[in-house]
Amino acid sequence: MDHNGGSVIAMLGKDCVAIASDLRLGNQALGIASDFQRVFPMTDRIYLGLPGLATDVATLHERFRFRVNMYTIKEGREIEPEVFAHLVSSTLYERRFGPYFCEPVMAGISKTPTGKIKPFIAATDLIGCLNYAKDFVVAGTASAKLYGVAEGLWEPDLEPEDLFETISQTMLNAVDRDAFSGWGAVVHVLTKDKVITRTLKGRMD
Repeated sequence: MDHNGGSVIAMLGKDCVAIASDLRLGNQALGIASDFQRVFPMTDRIYLGLPGLATDVATLHERFRFRVNMYTIKEGREIEPEVFAHLVSSTLYERRFGPYFCEPVMAGISKTPTGKIKPFIAATDLIGCLNYAKDFVVAGTASAKLYGVAEGLWEPDLEPEDLFETISQTMLNAVDRDAFSGWGAVVHVLTKDKVITRTLKGRMD
């Protein structure tokens, strides 16, 4: 799990959700790239973070993209975040005896039948055990540090800009304390009508 390094965090706000990842790709302590993509849009309202082995990140991204497209064609509607979380879980559990070395983190905005906006975050382990949270979920080599910083900074009902500031500070401060993560970060904030994406500069040592 820590061969290529990398960390992802997702955080809930007030009618918004944010997901962030670092940009380092390494071979243990050897740095290879500082622009490695770990967070992918699955639909307009669902983003998926995949920390773990780089080859499995690429494989799973394509696999989930295919399954989401098949769902859209068969059902004739866009997949909801809760349903997508179960799709991720079952896909990983299929391979439980020879698992993918990835721990997915999901963030999305779901619409209830009444039209109310409901932010959603979840994470799984590498064989698909789902973990729902009301504050934040973390994965990757800096996960212990992310937990500590996020517990100190996160507050309920953060507005989009405050949520961006909180998740950015959490990510940058946590990866500074982890040799296998860092080299900048990318943050996506999902609101009911738009997605704000920003790239952060980090320490390069």
